[in-house]
Formats: sequence, structure tokens, C-alpha cells
Amino acid sequence: MRLVHLADLHLGFRQYQRLTPGGINQREADVAATAQRAAAQIVDLAPDLIVIGGDIFHTVRPSNPAILHAYRVFMQLRDRLPETPIVMVAGNHDAPRTAETGCILRLFREIGVFVADAKAELFTFADRSLAVLAVPDVPGIERPPLVPPAGYTHRVLLLHGEIAGMLPAHAASADRAAIEIQPAELHADQWSYVALGHYHVYREVAPRAYYSGSLDYTSSNPWGELHEERERKIPGKGFVEHDLVSGAHRFHPVAPSRPLLDLEPIDASGMSAPDLDRAIRARVETAPGGIDDRVIRVTVHHVARHVVRELDHAALREYRKRAMHFHLDTRRPEPIPRRSGAGGGGGARRATLPEIVTERLRERAIPADVEREQFVALGLRYLQQAEDAAMAALPVLEG
Repeated sequence: MRLVHLADLHLGFRQYQRLTPGGINQREADVAATAQRAAAQIVDLAPDLIVIGGDIFHTVRPSNPAILHAYRVFMQLRDRLPETPIVMVAGNHDAPRTAETGCILRLFREIGVFVADAKAELFTFADRSLAVLAVPDVPGIERPPLVPPAGYTHRVLLLHGEIAGMLPAHAASADRAAIEIQPAELHADQWSYVALGHYHVYREVAPRAYYSGSLDYTSSNPWGELHEERERKIPGKGFVEHDLVSGAHRFHPVAPSRPLLDLEPIDASGMSAPDLDRAIRARVETAPGGIDDRVIRVTVHHVARHVVRELDHAALREYRKRAMHFHLDTRRPEPIPRRSGAGGGGGARRATLPEIVTERLRERAIPADVEREQFVALGLRYLQQAEDAAMAALPVLEG
């Protein structure tokens, strides 16, 4: 009894301003193509069960092209594997914020997909002695105890959510948080398999309990995901194949439609603008596979603001023209603490509020298409506006 577990397709994901000849956002088209390749790989495996752990779409109200892409993917699976049940749950990107709004995933019930979109549902398949408890991520629903039903040989828990303490800092999101589950609540040792969605990097959270990860780089911080994949020697994005009888387990990579390449960082300490221009050019010219039509990041540490202003911006525009997206992530030097008292003695000066804000914004994970200097400058401008407003509200003291 082999299952395939995938999650976080994020169809309809859009990024950057490039369009296909047909007028679709290029990254949206990339993500759709990756999902179709994954479906083809799954068809070749011919599993006995397919479970999908939520965030099928990137938004609650996906565009018509995104719905069409999803329909093609699931029809490909349904037509080629007619005897294989497909069970999916809604993720926090799929689930409407209000009960009055229906979930788009109900569409797929019409082609024979088992969908849990508004409440937890138990799907049973007596001929296989199989039960799947599917728990969607829906605000305000009552979550049942996550314990397997009796009377079935194969028991699978499928849910979208965050297992407390499992996600690293780079996975923090500005979206509505997914439901949080304590590890003990899973009762992982009682299930044949626990299939999780929400976290975009393949990860084991307990014996027989896994995040499959996303199929493409669709989060606000793909560079953090790349770093984690390198650190943990995970071969990118993909899906899981797991045998419920033997326990055999395999992660199947799916090649992304458009590779992301994080070039070796540059330490710009002591560099002039021409020096840094040459260092950036060297990174570009030696990039494995080149930069053309790819998503590229070059991180520059310890670079002063005036050096960034004096860079060869014509060359940077040329890199951006060649790449799908070229992100120069510049990070200013750490401020040197000043000392109070005569001759520089005494204790360290207390950091000012703008300095604290600057430090926090420099450490914060940001989307790949946001320039860090502009991000920091905007934060400082908002801080100044808040201080100005506070000063204006103070009463005028008359002497």
C-alpha cells in the first residue's frame, strides 16, 4: 500500500513583473509547469493513494488561469490513475476568512477528489482497509482528537498546520498563521503515516510523520529555504512516496521550472565602488550555468551606503535584463559602539531607537524582490513620521 504525499502547490503564485507571451506572470507559469511535471512523475509511480496537504492555491480567490492549471493537474492524475483515491485538505492560503465564502477546492469534488475544506472529515476505503483523517486549516473549526479510528489496517492523518517548535526563523510568514499543533497531539506512533502541509522544506517531524515541502519556491523567503536545503542536504523541492506496509520511504525531487541561484556572498569591507563592481562582475561571470533567465541573488556584506550609490548602475541594469530577476542584497557595516565620558572611557552608549530599528530591519527576512536599503529607509521614514506626529500632539507649554 504505497501513498504519495505532496503539498503546497501554490498555483497562481505571482512574482516579479515578467510576463509570458500569453500575458501570464512568468513565475505563475513556472509554478504551474512544475506541478504538471510532478503529476507526470506521480503517474509513473502509480501509487495506491495520493494525499495533498493544502495550499493548492496561493490565494483564496485564484485567477482563472490558476484554476485551469489546477484542473489540468488533477484531471491528469484522475484520468491516468482512475483507481487511486486522491484526498486533499484546505491550507491557510485556500481557506476563506469567513464562513459565508465558499472554498474553491470544492470544485475538485466534481472530478472525484475527496476534499476536506470546511471541517475535519474521515474518508474510508473499505476495499483497502484504509482510513484517512483529513484536517483542513480553517479559522475557528473544532479540531477533533488526532487519533486513528479502529478497524482499519492502514490509517493516515492528513493535515495542514505548523508543528510547534519545528519551523526555523526563515519560515515565519506575514500571512495568517496556520493552525499550530503540539507534537504530542499528532499521536504519530499510532498512525501508519502522518502527511503534513504548510512548511515548504521536506522534513521529518516524528517517525512516519513528514512535511513533504512545496513543489516550487513560492514563499516570501526562498533564499532561506535554499540555505536550509543545502545545510540538510535535501535535493530541492519534491514529494514523498511511502509504503504503509514495509515502511519504505523515499523523497522524489521535482526539478523547478526556473532555478534559483544564490551566488557566493561578497565581503565589501574596505572596497571602493569600482572594487565592488569588479567583485559583482566576477560573481556574475562565474555563476554556475550563467544568470540568463534565472532568479539570482548576490549578497554584499559590510558595504557603505555611498559605495552602493556609486556602483555601476548601467551594469546592474544589464544583469537585471539578462536574468529573470537579479537581486543585489546590500547590507551596511555594523555600527561601532561609541563610548561616553572623557577620553572615550565609561560605559557603552545606549543605542538610539533609529539604530535599533535599523539593526532589526537588517536582520529580518524579506522577499527576494525587495531591496534591503529601500526596506530599511522606508522603516526609518515611518519611524520619523511617528515621532513627528507624537511631537505635534504634545501640548504647548507657555512660560
